Amino acid sequence: MSFRWLLLPVLLLVALLQGCTLSRAQIREAGAIVAASPGREDSCHQADRCATPSPLLDAAQQAIADSTSEHPVNTVTLLDDSEAALVARLSLIRAAQHSIDVQTYIWDEDDIGQLVLNELVQAARRGVQVRILADQLFSFGDLGLLDRLARVSPNLEVKLYNPTFHDAQTPPLQFAAGVLCCFMKFNQRMHNKLLLVDDAIGITGGRNYQNRYFNWDPDFDYLDRDVMAGGPVGREMADSFALFWNHRRSVPLIRLRDVNRRIRSDRAAPGWPAPHYTDPARVARAQAEAEDPDWLAAWIGDDTLRVSQVNYFSDLPAKTDEPTKRSARELTGRLMRMVADAKHEVVVQTPYLVLSKRAQDIFKRLHRENPSPSIIISTNSLAATDAFAVYGLSYKHRRRYLTEYGFQIHELKPHADSAAEAWEEANEDQDDGPTGQPIAAPGKSAKSGKPRQRFPGNERRPGVFGSHGRRNRPAPLRSNGRRYSLHAKSMVVDDSFAMVGSHNFDPRSDHYNTEAGVIVYDPRFASEVRASILEDTLPQNAWTIARREPTIPVLGDISQAIGNLSSRLPLFDLWPFRYATSYEIKPGCAPLAPDNPKFQECYTPVGDFPDVAISPKLIYTRLITAFGAGVKGIL
Repeated sequence: MSFRWLLLPVLLLVALLQGCTLSRAQIREAGAIVAASPGREDSCHQADRCATPSPLLDAAQQAIADSTSEHPVNTVTLLDDSEAALVARLSLIRAAQHSIDVQTYIWDEDDIGQLVLNELVQAARRGVQVRILADQLFSFGDLGLLDRLARVSPNLEVKLYNPTFHDAQTPPLQFAAGVLCCFMKFNQRMHNKLLLVDDAIGITGGRNYQNRYFNWDPDFDYLDRDVMAGGPVGREMADSFALFWNHRRSVPLIRLRDVNRRIRSDRAAPGWPAPHYTDPARVARAQAEAEDPDWLAAWIGDDTLRVSQVNYFSDLPAKTDEPTKRSARELTGRLMRMVADAKHEVVVQTPYLVLSKRAQDIFKRLHRENPSPSIIISTNSLAATDAFAVYGLSYKHRRRYLTEYGFQIHELKPHADSAAEAWEEANEDQDDGPTGQPIAAPGKSAKSGKPRQRFPGNERRPGVFGSHGRRNRPAPLRSNGRRYSLHAKSMVVDDSFAMVGSHNFDPRSDHYNTEAGVIVYDPRFASEVRASILEDTLPQNAWTIARREPTIPVLGDISQAIGNLSSRLPLFDLWPFRYATSYEIKPGCAPLAPDNPKFQECYTPVGDFPDVAISPKLIYTRLITAFGAGVKGIL
């Protein structure tokens, strides 16, 4: 069958989907059914909405009280620890008296997704105004769940951002139709992450609502980072959320065709059943910690700083309408200016080392300065990443990164010690892990020296095309054991200020997705973020990328010359011998920078893709390197 005949049904579907919109009568009918659903009365009639006191919210409200227009006071807490990041969210949700606004890119239906969603429903039922805005493509794929959310409480509103054909679900043909008919719109997503309580305190960063972002997956978890900020900065968060909530791409549930049809076809209220957790004991422990003042003080409150200048920056939703309009890219522009003004050091942690043209120009200029600032990059190896196609482009430009931008690149190992310690901190008190691997006995965190007790867990999520397999599986490895990938997005400039947010420092974050983050202008906070990033660059956690030393005279130099030429080609970059490769430190040596004269004495080359087994994904990575330079923004 020719491609033309394969394309025809997709184009017909495009025409049908674009023409099938809901009538006002259908929207009114669904709205009336929702309003008439039983069990929507508030469970609390007290002025404080039966809120549970939280020292986290109290500290933010005190900062607001202590602030003046000339001297603002904000609280900031670095949430590196995944358990603290979860418990902080639960504590704030339970403490809310007026409003909770949530914005996210992924909302799964695993233990984490169910837990946070149920907490929000209970907050709405006691009278708190709860608004959830999730990007449509990777959130709430179950129509039954959306039906229940639409009817559970008049205080709970849910909108999905940028549904291509005004549907909550995206089956395979609709996915193909979206790519063919509306590629630019379909490719642009809302990547912001925010949880804001009472317009006073919010959490933003890299974490989505899925097990692997909180170390609850038994096989594959992320090293991630959030920041909790309270005080006047809460108003900036509220203003940003309002812009997205009121944008025309944010669609209420009853205006989504499949949800509307589901509601109108079954007028019986589905109710809100109790969540079904894979590991209820682990969930119960997190819930108990959220109401334990001593736990909150030890793990969160003691690490909270009172600072003056904190800003929440977000790209405007107009960015998705006018990708070339600079005023819409507020966070992106601010980050570029931060880097451009660097004097002695930039430390960046990003899952994907693929730079936009603007970022390339900035780093090239910095490297030409005398003296040039040190640029330290923490990113994923192919063995660690779950985005092998993106890694293929990073691999292509290694020589440029090292020679033209002066990067010191450290690629996370799939079994990094720092990631394993983070998982153990979130899963202690177990004799054996879910895959039969021993877990460290309850003791102290390597980072903090504080005792921890945790539980392990599982998660599954339907794929983009409705399959029920594992999502985003990384390349197979030669080694065994639990795997980790880097997902944190952070930057520290000149030890004076730091950014923690959702921006991946890549063309997609620059030009397509909307991003958000907090910039804290305080050396103490900058030092915390810098130390956290640099820990992930240590030899036990990462391989170092450095120039490959030719082993055969003349022939080695010729090979490098051919490789350099090949890497500059937009297509047909096929030469297998690259300028740079991965290095492992030798026993007894101290860590050295690649430009140190003794580097080759203390480091051993371990290949371009260490620990990665021969597999189709390894071949795909090479193909992306050879032919994928023109699709950086898509990847």
